[in-house]
Amino acid sequence: MSKKTIILIGFILLKFVLQYQLINPEYDLQRDEYLHLDQAHHLAWGYLSVPPVTSWISYIIFLLGNTVFWVKFFPALFGALTLLIVWKTIESLKGNLYALILGATCILFSTLLRINTLYQPNSLDISCWTGFYYIIIQYILTEKPKYFFIGAIVFAFGFLNKYNILFLLIGLLPALLLSSERKVFVEKKLYFALIVGLFLILPNLLWQYNNHFPIVHHMKELAETQLVNVDRTGFLKEQLLFFIGSFLVIIAALYALLLYKPFARFKFFFASLIFTLAIFMYFKAKAYYAIGLYPVYIAFGAVFLSQILQTGWKRYLQPVFIIIPLLFFIPMYHLTFPNKSPEYFVKNQEQYKKIGMLRWEDGKDHDLPQDFADMLGWKELARKTDSVYALIPNKKETIVLCDNYGQAGAINYYTKKGIKAVSFNADYVNWFDLTIQYKNLIRIKNYEEKSTEFKETGPFFQSSAIAGEITNKYAREYKTTIFVFTKAKININKRIEDEIKEEKDYLKE
Repeated sequence: MSKKTIILIGFILLKFVLQYQLINPEYDLQRDEYLHLDQAHHLAWGYLSVPPVTSWISYIIFLLGNTVFWVKFFPALFGALTLLIVWKTIESLKGNLYALILGATCILFSTLLRINTLYQPNSLDISCWTGFYYIIIQYILTEKPKYFFIGAIVFAFGFLNKYNILFLLIGLLPALLLSSERKVFVEKKLYFALIVGLFLILPNLLWQYNNHFPIVHHMKELAETQLVNVDRTGFLKEQLLFFIGSFLVIIAALYALLLYKPFARFKFFFASLIFTLAIFMYFKAKAYYAIGLYPVYIAFGAVFLSQILQTGWKRYLQPVFIIIPLLFFIPMYHLTFPNKSPEYFVKNQEQYKKIGMLRWEDGKDHDLPQDFADMLGWKELARKTDSVYALIPNKKETIVLCDNYGQAGAINYYTKKGIKAVSFNADYVNWFDLTIQYKNLIRIKNYEEKSTEFKETGPFFQSSAIAGEITNKYAREYKTTIFVFTKAKININKRIEDEIKEEKDYLKE
């Protein structure tokens, strides 16, 4: 085994160790993770929330035991894959051992540690961006047509994981057209590869068509409720924070892409970065959507610096560029990870407020970062719902109806009673089992809306009661309430069918 391979394995092992050490055991899984895990039980070519790849991974996690270890393993794996691709990119660009270590250090001690703590499509999305850029570099270096087809497969897989990868293509195409590498567009095999890619994503496109393109509604709703709070200046500021320890390496890459002769054929990467960021800003995208852009530039920067820091006094700067990411990781460790108790974050709010961590998607500051608040209260909700469910005589005739996908997903993940909670929110609107004639209702209601529940629902049942609520004051679901309604006076299924139809009609608009 070569020295390079041993070092690479060391970086990958360190990556996994860090990912498992960065979450305090006081926290549950995060809201979105429960929805993604539930998709394993409803495999399809598309979902209202995400494309299908996440459900495939969730099914693998389910087969492996559905434990938290495996839930956290896969985002860590995709983070390690990104590191590996950057390593191979540096090797392709003829980088030496120093370049490899520098690139791996920059990737390891970056925002990816934060991204890779959560089981969401983002980790694989970044790997797909990095992999696609790597394939472009391989084609430029070799001009072998096989990379057209490999690129089509990687892009299709990335598309089936998260539609965000379309921004990569939109930013890359004008950059290529303005460069000498536009000659690639006369290659016939490129268009055969495009057909292969289209064929691979076709099942998802057909699913979107058959379901009236819910992605359009999702993006419209996102723009109205979340992206409206995005500040374009803030977007650019956050770009600096993602790889702040590697900032000088990325700047070196941009300089090299413009002026370093060995990188002359890759000059279009400079324009591609500008175009892609401009498109993200135009659409007021969330800052983290652009994270996949940067790993390949770290590879370019590491190779360039390894060449210019070889001789004279400059060689003494070599360790400096490796130490900088490590130094920035120290405040990152203390500020940006859920590795401390909720009480600690509340007691030290000012330092988190300064860097915008307490600002939620509603544009307001709260006690805890939103992701951290979304990792509390779920076990409590599931445990209390199980206790209520166990007391109802006719369990098979009881439906557990939640206000949002986080509540439904958490109950289904933690339940010991085999509950199949549902909601009219997100993908759950398609997962109701109406072959059962329901007579009892367990209603999970958000605190803001619970005051009218007895008045609205109580008259349709013979008995009603409050059975519990989430008491963790740091949870985003704090005071979410469990209502129990038994012995229905009406046809519950008919009311559910009407609600489902109304929700689906809304999604068609």
